[in-house]
Amino acid sequence: MKKLVVLSGAGMSAESGVSTFRDAGGLWDRYPVEEVATPEGYRANPGLVINFYNERRRQLLTVEPNEGHHLVAELEKNFDVTVVTQNIDNLHERAGSSHIIHLHGELTKICSSYDPHDTQCIKELTPDEYEVKLGDLAPDGSQYRPYIVWFGEAVPKIEDAIDQVEKADIFLIIGTSMNVYPAAGLLNYVRPGAKVFLIDPKEVNVRSNGHQIHVIRKVASEGMRELLQLLSESASS
Repeated sequence: MKKLVVLSGAGMSAESGVSTFRDAGGLWDRYPVEEVATPEGYRANPGLVINFYNERRRQLLTVEPNEGHHLVAELEKNFDVTVVTQNIDNLHERAGSSHIIHLHGELTKICSSYDPHDTQCIKELTPDEYEVKLGDLAPDGSQYRPYIVWFGEAVPKIEDAIDQVEKADIFLIIGTSMNVYPAAGLLNYVRPGAKVFLIDPKEVNVRSNGHQIHVIRKVASEGMRELLQLLSESASS
């Protein structure tokens, strides 16, 4: 079975109604990134940051996976699929994908303020626990903080992602600007001869590094329908 690795970004979840950060009218227009997505912002005003992510979780309860998410999950019928996502939502999981690497953390988890990667302090929240408060303490006695990789923090899961990308026969990029590193650098690890597809309604400036990239200029759901057709035709030819 061929190995297929998906790299998904904000455009993957936009159709579901998840607020994007970078587009006009996005979250960064309303919340300064320095205040809600950096360790310094958290230290300065932990209550503001905790409530910002409470709001993100409340929004998550109002949205559903879109057809694009479901079609990515459907790829598992014919391929060994790993989803590497820059998104912090759980829509890939809810759509049925079974192997997901979250590069930038997970909105539905909280962790230690002392050591965000201490596995003994990482807690998966159920929907009735989505409201985290100041004073909610991790087992190590620190304030529970969002399990999010903030600007200026290391991306520990990138090594796992590189390992998967290096094995890929097919590399699929969906809904990401390819401007955020280290995720944007994953294309550098795609082996020669692997097929590369890019689904995005906007023009994405991406360094091909010698790879021929098949571009599908459509939103995630429409693009995934076209991709499945292409993969089906390729398999039968």
